[in-house]
Amino acid sequence: MNQEGKLIIFSAPSGAGKTTIVQHLLGKIPELEFSVSATTRKPRGEERNGKDYYFISKEDFLHRIAKKQFVEFEEVYSGTFYGTLRTEIERIWQHGKTVIFDIDVEGGLHLKRKYDGQALAIFVQPPSLEVLKQRLAGRGTDSPEKLHERFIKAEKELNYAPQFDIILKNHDLQTACEEAEDLVRGFMVHSS
Repeated sequence: MNQEGKLIIFSAPSGAGKTTIVQHLLGKIPELEFSVSATTRKPRGEERNGKDYYFISKEDFLHRIAKKQFVEFEEVYSGTFYGTLRTEIERIWQHGKTVIFDIDVEGGLHLKRKYDGQALAIFVQPPSLEVLKQRLAGRGTDSPEKLHERFIKAEKELNYAPQFDIILKNHDLQTACEEAEDLVRGFMVHSS
């Protein structure tokens, strides 16, 4: 069995800024390594297989579920699966790094429960649901139907915030990035 390490989980409704915050942290803290999730959705824009996600077929995803290769997975939107492969976490720990996740809210809570004591779970909270809706619509990447689906999911996800270790308010992105950096560095120092 591999030596177990630490995990830092960033979860939020889509559009809250978690990806930007995680990218900031990866640029500032070399001891972190990003956990690449697997998904059945198609790549968007410049996304690359193995860097942004492992893009796999629904059939392959379901096969891996049956073989218990995921530490967590969700059917996030109807017919679209996301999950974390056990081998991805082990690979990062073998490099002596701390795993950092950019993951949906339910997946984040699954990881928090599974790795309790080894994990710091941070919920990124947008200033308001209205601001979140404006950010999502401003991306221009989703159809009106998909946007509506994201809005409904976001409303539900905001209710999960108290179940996380820390709620990080993202009213100002630069401030949120700095606060996230302090939280992560503190966790890495005090839990080793």
